[in-house]
Amino acid sequence: MSFVRRLNWFMKLRWKSYSLAIGLMTIVSLLSTIPPKLIGNTIDDIQSGSLAGADLYATVGWLVGLALLIYVMVYFWITTLFGNAMLLEKVLRGRLLAHLTKMAPSFFQRNSTGQLMALATNDILAIGNTSGYGVMTLVHTLTGATVVIVMMVSFISVKLMLAALIPMPFLTVVISKLGKKVRGRFLEAQAAFGRMNEHALESISGIRVVRAYVQEEKDLAAFDRITSEVRDKNRRVSLLNALFHPLIMNIIGLSFSIGIGYGAYLVYDDQITLGELISFNIYLGMLIWPMISFGEFINVLQRGSASADRLDEALSQKSDVVEAEDPVAVDIPERIEMRQLSFTYPGATLPSLVDVSFALKRGGTLGVVGKTGGGKSTLLKQLLRQYPIDENKLLVSGVPIERIPLERVKQWVAYVPQGHQLLSKSIRDNIALGKPDATMEEVARAVEMASFAQDIEQMPEGLETIVGENGVMLSGGQKQRLAIARALLIDSEMLLLDDSLSAVDARTESRIIHNIRKERAGRTTIITTHRLSAVSHADWILVIDQGRVIEEGTHEQLILHGQWYKEQWERQQMEASLEEAL
Repeated sequence: MSFVRRLNWFMKLRWKSYSLAIGLMTIVSLLSTIPPKLIGNTIDDIQSGSLAGADLYATVGWLVGLALLIYVMVYFWITTLFGNAMLLEKVLRGRLLAHLTKMAPSFFQRNSTGQLMALATNDILAIGNTSGYGVMTLVHTLTGATVVIVMMVSFISVKLMLAALIPMPFLTVVISKLGKKVRGRFLEAQAAFGRMNEHALESISGIRVVRAYVQEEKDLAAFDRITSEVRDKNRRVSLLNALFHPLIMNIIGLSFSIGIGYGAYLVYDDQITLGELISFNIYLGMLIWPMISFGEFINVLQRGSASADRLDEALSQKSDVVEAEDPVAVDIPERIEMRQLSFTYPGATLPSLVDVSFALKRGGTLGVVGKTGGGKSTLLKQLLRQYPIDENKLLVSGVPIERIPLERVKQWVAYVPQGHQLLSKSIRDNIALGKPDATMEEVARAVEMASFAQDIEQMPEGLETIVGENGVMLSGGQKQRLAIARALLIDSEMLLLDDSLSAVDARTESRIIHNIRKERAGRTTIITTHRLSAVSHADWILVIDQGRVIEEGTHEQLILHGQWYKEQWERQQMEASLEEAL
């Protein structure tokens, strides 16, 4: 089976515990066949009048002892088997998260957050259920049915056994057809569950926007439609599941009817004794759970297999950015050079960068300015290695960046993006994200550099203030300064600020820039911004429009050129003067 092949690595890893669980289950099945035989013999002794008191006490003692022994064995195989299932869920969730952390942005464009959440919850739970409950039902079906049938043949009657099991083949055919339908409907249900997750996530994270535009009722109506779809998809799965037990019970009931009817005839014909008939019917009753287990196994297997397909599909997707086969070790980025680099986003038709070139020595500051959508953020993403780039177009210390290990590049960079992702934890935990073992003095220093200290002092719990979901308790400027403090704490070789000062006033911006220049002397800084005052001190400035560098130089040189940069500078200076006058 494909499901077993997919989990073969885990079965090999845990083969000892699986063997123990299966061995105990088999022994329990064997021991469970003893009581019916003892009961049948006792009934025959009663009928013949040869039952003595000591024999009765011995039989009762054996039954009690077997019950206790079976109880202990069942306890151990349940804890062992389902412990493996929970371990598998843990391992798979770890693998999925590790895989997600290695994926490039294009992966998350193809896979929505809701679907990935469904994988980490429902799908992995279904896989774990198959490796635990599914194995249990399979072993019960094989060992339970085999042992019981052997006891029927060995101690009762082959003819009676064959007659009673005539309806059983029909059970296999029906369950097989139902199982295929369960698989298809379960895949549809899981996909609907993923869409519901996605909608719920968007509604919660964007609740303030929904309220601001008075769209609560429409959002609730849309969510109601999605949840109704999830309900309907799962109801279709449940309808098929509901057919399993009635079919099994009807077929088993037919077997009982044949067993009692034909068995009574055999007793009347003196081919078997009354005690053997009673033992046979107890054995036939013991077949109920193996038959139910078979139906449950098919049901659980189809669900687990469908979920394993979905998980494998996600895990099989490779990152667009891969490690070089012959990586080159670079200790320090002494020089960053871009040579006529062009870049087009996956799926886009027009390039976002066209023949961009610059050179920046270690300790220098590069400013990148231009119109909205010109390609400023895209330029920074090349240094983050979020997308594959053409060979030998971006060099660090003379080495193409695609040949430098990804982990090394990440260690160099502290990145403050436009959209700030904050954890629902304290301010300190958010700042210390990149350096969890940072001391309070280091955190305080980063806060001071980001000009965030006065804001924290006014908060009721200071650094221990919980910021809420993605910083809901903070203003836009506070979020930006928190993110800047987080980046400054790790004191990286390269600091990338992607329009990260847009929500602070001019004076605060000036203090932050001053602190960065002072504290990061000898380290490289690249700033993209719409406010030109943030890069007026830069060693080199690029003006980008539609992915092309239309101007470049120092602040003084660009002012002398008298083009877009000068016009924008004069306009912003005039606006700043008017604001101060007001």
